[in-house]
Amino acid sequence: MRTGNNTYGKIMSLNSALTLIRDGIRLMYGGFGGIGSPPSLIDAIYEAGVKDLILIGNDSGFPDIGIGKLVTARRASKLITSHIGSNPNAGDLMNLGELEVEFSSQGTLAERIRAGGVGLGGILTDIGLGTQVEENKQVVMVDGEKFLLETPLTADVAIVYAAKADPFGNLVYNKTARNFNPLVAMAGSTTIAEVDEIVPLGDLDPEEIVTPGVFVDVIVRSKGVNWKWVWEQRKDK
Repeated sequence: MRTGNNTYGKIMSLNSALTLIRDGIRLMYGGFGGIGSPPSLIDAIYEAGVKDLILIGNDSGFPDIGIGKLVTARRASKLITSHIGSNPNAGDLMNLGELEVEFSSQGTLAERIRAGGVGLGGILTDIGLGTQVEENKQVVMVDGEKFLLETPLTADVAIVYAAKADPFGNLVYNKTARNFNPLVAMAGSTTIAEVDEIVPLGDLDPEEIVTPGVFVDVIVRSKGVNWKWVWEQRKDK
């Protein structure tokens, strides 16, 4: 594996990066259904016993895949997300009153995270207007039409998963792993990027960089994806 030097001091060990993630923080994560979620960081958080997290991300993963591992282990007190259907443990904990869940539609959630990342005061949308989604939200009139004001989302720490980084933290994603990661990378007070490869400065084609390094504070090397889909597990038997 080629490696870049550590000119900007952003490249850290997994253990050093973990010291930034404490009990009770707002932790935002990239990925969708486990794809694009940083596996090594999530495992490290799990093994360190970090708890009472407010998790913000597109979904609750699967019971043992992606962020679902933390949800299943009862490490979250609140989840802000677009759906929990693929992780029945999340639904069970919500129904037991052990996990507060705040839902946004997927597009609204993405825009709330983007708004947080770029410093906007919120977004206006007609999604949910006239339904229970409207409860406790401000209705804004624009040119005679009603919109709901959806507030921006930020986090104490954002964790993302990318294919490549250079020492400045410019990130390149792998196919659909791109999903929520570029938005999440902008919205954390501290952003930690778990990457498969660190390349020297100048090696990345500027046209392929999706997240500029100015948004990335810490870079850690990934140990790789450590889970398999159900159909892959069946093939191995």
